[in-house]
Amino acid sequence: MLNILVAGFGKMGRLVVDSIQKQEDMQVVMIADGTQKPDLSTLQEELHAIIDFSHPANLEWIAPYVKEHHTPYICGTTGHSDMQKQEINALGMYAPIVFQANFSLGIAVMQEILKMVTPLLEDSFDMEVIEAHHNQKQDAPSGTAKMLVDILNKDHAYEEVHGREGFIGKRQKEIGIHAVRGGTVAGEHSVLYLGEDEVLEIKHTANSKQIFVNGALRAARFIQNKPHGTYTMKDILFNE
Repeated sequence: MLNILVAGFGKMGRLVVDSIQKQEDMQVVMIADGTQKPDLSTLQEELHAIIDFSHPANLEWIAPYVKEHHTPYICGTTGHSDMQKQEINALGMYAPIVFQANFSLGIAVMQEILKMVTPLLEDSFDMEVIEAHHNQKQDAPSGTAKMLVDILNKDHAYEEVHGREGFIGKRQKEIGIHAVRGGTVAGEHSVLYLGEDEVLEIKHTANSKQIFVNGALRAARFIQNKPHGTYTMKDILFNE
C-alpha cells in the first residue's frame, strides 16, 4: 500500500484525494491545505510519495522534506519562478521526481510529435501557440503552453510574443503565445504551423481534469524504487 501526502485541497487536490480513495494500492495519509506548512511530525506511516497540485509557495516546506527523507515527489503545480523550477529539478539529487506542467498522456505524445515536426517546418512556417482554460485559472500562459513553446524554441532563436495589439508591423522572427480564459474549459492547447497556402494544427483537448490525476497516480506508481533523478511523462509512457 502506497502512503500518499496530497499537497493542495482545491479542485485538483480534491480530485486527487477522491481518486486515491478508489485505488486498492494507495491511501491518503495527510492532506496539506493552503500554503501553511503542515505538522509533518504527526505522520505515523512511511511516506511513499507527495503529490502536489497546490501553490508554488509550498515548495518552501516540500523541498526540505524531500531532501531529508528522500521521498518521491510528483509536482503538477504551475506558476513557479525560474529559480523555483531549478530548485525542483535539483531535488532529483535526493529522490525520484516527476515535475510536469501537464500529466496527460496525450500531451506527452504531442511533445514528441512537436520535436519531430518543428525541425522540418520551422524554416518556412510561422509558429503560434494558443491555449484555453477555465475562468478560475490564475496563471497565464499555462505551464503546458510554456512547455510546448520550449520545444519550438529550444535554441532560443525566436522572440516569444504574448498577444498582439496596435500597429505591430511586419512579423519578425517570433512565436506568438495566446491565452484564452473562460467557462469551465479543462485545458486546450494548439500549436499552429502557418505556411504559404497551408496550415498544420496539432491540438490536444482535455475534457476533464481527471486525466491529469490519472497521470499523477500513474507517476506515483512508476517512481517507486526508481533511482534518484528527474523523470517526465515521456519516461512513464515509454519506459514502464
